[in-house]
Amino acid sequence: MEVKARAPGKIILAGEHAVVHGSTAVAAAIDLYTYVTLHFPLQSAKNNDKLTLQLKDISLEFSWSLDRLKEAIPHNSTTLCPSKPTSCSDETLKSIAVLVEEQNIPEAKIWLSSGISTFLWLYTSILGFNPATVVINSELPYGSGLGSSAALSVALTAALLASSSSDKARSGGWLSLDETNLELLNKWAFEGEKIIHGKPSGIDNTVSSYGNMIKFCSGEITRLQSNMPLRMLITNTRVGRNTKALVSGVSERKRRHPEAMNSLFNAVDSISKELATIIQSKDETSVTEKEESIKELMEMNQGLLQSMGVSHSSIETVIQTTVKHKLTSKLTGAGGGGCVLTLLPTGTVVDKVVEELEASGFQCFTASIGGKGAQICY
Repeated sequence: MEVKARAPGKIILAGEHAVVHGSTAVAAAIDLYTYVTLHFPLQSAKNNDKLTLQLKDISLEFSWSLDRLKEAIPHNSTTLCPSKPTSCSDETLKSIAVLVEEQNIPEAKIWLSSGISTFLWLYTSILGFNPATVVINSELPYGSGLGSSAALSVALTAALLASSSSDKARSGGWLSLDETNLELLNKWAFEGEKIIHGKPSGIDNTVSSYGNMIKFCSGEITRLQSNMPLRMLITNTRVGRNTKALVSGVSERKRRHPEAMNSLFNAVDSISKELATIIQSKDETSVTEKEESIKELMEMNQGLLQSMGVSHSSIETVIQTTVKHKLTSKLTGAGGGGCVLTLLPTGTVVDKVVEELEASGFQCFTASIGGKGAQICY
C-alpha cells in the first residue's frame, strides 16, 4: 500500500520580530510543498522488519530495525491512540536521540538530527512499530524561514493519520481534509515542531495545516480568508542566520530605547492589521488599488525592520535590484539573511529581475500566496 501527503511552506507577510513584543503578524501559505510518501511492504516481502527513511533531496537514507525501535521507544502498540496527540517526554527524546546518533549523520548535515527525531516520534506514536519506507522530498529550501520544518511535520502527520484510518477510498488526486481531521493533524504537527524548535509559536504548523492566511497576536491565532490573488517572488539569499541572536538583538535594542522601539512595534501592528483587512476585503476596490496598498505597507514594514536592526547586506542587495524594476520587497522571517519577498502585481514579468538576482548568487522562486493546506492522496 502507498499513501502520499503534501503540506505547504509559509511566509510572514508582515509583523515579524514585532510579534514577539505583542504586535500582530500576518502569515500565509505558499504553493511550494514538502511531500511524504509511505510505502508499506507485503508480509512476505524481504526487509519487512525495518523502518527506512529516505531524504531524496539530499540523497541520504536511514534505517532502523523494528526490534531496535521497540527497545528504545516506550510505546505499547496495543494502546496506540492516533486521535489523542501526546508530547514527547524528555526521557523518550533522549532515547530517540541515541537512535539518531547511531545513524552516523555526516557532520555537514547534523542539523537534520532534530527532524529525524521528529520523524521517529510521530511515526511510532501514530503507527507503532510497523515496517515501511518513508520517502521525503521538498520544494522548500531548508532553514531559510519558509517553514520547511513545519511542512515536514504536517505532511508526515497527514500521511501517518491517513494510513491509520480505515477509510482509504482511492481518489487518484489530492484530497483536502475536513475541519476535524485538520485540527487533529495540526495538534500532532505542533508536537513535532516542539521537538525541532523547543517552544514554537504554532504559526508555521497552523498555516501549513490549514493553508490560506492567519493573523497572530499574543498567542491567539485567527484564520483569514483571502479574497484576492497574490503572487510573490521569493529570493533565498542563501545567507544563514541565527534567529535566536536576531530576536535577542531586537529585545536589547528595546531595552536601550524603549519608547522608540515601542513606537516601531505599534506601527508594525497597524500595518499587519491593515494588511489583513485589505486581504479579506470584499468591497469594490480594484485589485490594482489593493496591490498598490499592499506594496506601500510592505515598503513601510521593511523600513521598520531595518530600524530594528535585522536587515542584512544581502537583503539590501535584493531590495535595490528589485527597486530598479519598480518592484517592492521586504525580508520575511528572522532577517539577517534568509528570504526576501517581492510583490508581483498582476501582469508582472519577472524574467529580467530573476536573471539579475540569480547572477548575484541568489535562488529565486515564484509563488502564489494563500493557497491550500495539507492534502493526501491514496
